[in-house]
Amino acid sequence: MSVFWLALAAFAIGTEGFVIAGLLPGIAADLQISVPAAGQLVTAYALTYAVGSPILAVALNNIDRRTVLALALTTFIAGNLAAMVASSYALLLASRMLMALGSGLCVPTAMAVSVAVAAPERRGRAVALVTSGITVATVIGVPLGNLVGSLVGWRATFAMVALISAVALAGLLLGLPRGLPRNTASLGERMAVARHSHVLVALLITILWALGGFTVFTYFAVPLRSLGFDASQISLALLVFGGAAAIGNMLGGVLADRLGTLATAGLGLAGMSAALILHSLVLKLMPGQAHYAVLGAIFLWGISGWAFYPAQVASIIRIEPQASMIALSLNASAMYLGFAIGGALGGAVLATLSPNDLGWIGGTSVAASLLVHLARGWQARPKPVKIAG
Repeated sequence: MSVFWLALAAFAIGTEGFVIAGLLPGIAADLQISVPAAGQLVTAYALTYAVGSPILAVALNNIDRRTVLALALTTFIAGNLAAMVASSYALLLASRMLMALGSGLCVPTAMAVSVAVAAPERRGRAVALVTSGITVATVIGVPLGNLVGSLVGWRATFAMVALISAVALAGLLLGLPRGLPRNTASLGERMAVARHSHVLVALLITILWALGGFTVFTYFAVPLRSLGFDASQISLALLVFGGAAAIGNMLGGVLADRLGTLATAGLGLAGMSAALILHSLVLKLMPGQAHYAVLGAIFLWGISGWAFYPAQVASIIRIEPQASMIALSLNASAMYLGFAIGGALGGAVLATLSPNDLGWIGGTSVAASLLVHLARGWQARPKPVKIAG
């Protein structure tokens, strides 16, 4: 039962992390700032997560895991409550950075705790249940949070996330035992894994993939509003994306087992790049009649982009099987670094070009990720055996 509360905490964190894309126009209007400036709320969150998560994990290495989870969720709740009452852009920015510190500490700790509390034969399912909290958030939490924000105001969405997190915190305090194993790697161990050349290439692929996706996703609602989408239709588009992401996540795992991790990751990157570029083409060539075509591009983006991720994770584990938790932690930081750069790049695109240009720029970044991935696969191919004679 305690794993359920870990999954609920992941659900709350996933909802807050992704729902902001649908709330940005309302936040910008309320705080009287530009949409690109509001988009830096995503950049600040992602950058704080990327940098803060490994530092906090090392700093709190010797503290009981139950206490760490309580501290992480309390910090996350405090950030959401601060955002709910923020009267200025600066305060909202600070509150999102506070949320990032809490979520960056909570998610990897929850993964480790799920393994510690589960029976050996159920550990894989325990980890899958925790990660499913984030997947379910993209399908249910994000569209629901966007709908609540459109009906009641964006501050209500932060209140909703704080409430869900508080329920998860109460469940964890009541259900988790003390004295759980503490197996967080030291900073030196993390750096040793990070210096591995194949790990560095994998992290670059992850950064470019995340950068391309969040160049577009950060400002998800902006081009849709220009097409005439209302709040309920934007929630529907988020539901389409979340459902596709959930399907893609499962499909990626199946294909990685059948086709191999490199082939599956390559197909995912190719599909995502094509979908993002198609997103721009539809907006440019079919203004006014692009509703269904845009939803189709969004579906292809979600299913292919998230089919890439489990294959990438599996390939990283194979690079450093003896230090897989460290490698995956580094990959999470790389992903959020990509999110941060993507949010900043998307803001620059809106400031200098137009919302219709977000897709092809994001798609170009994913295409670059594909090229690096193909180069990695080429180097890893079996070498022909030379027969003397």
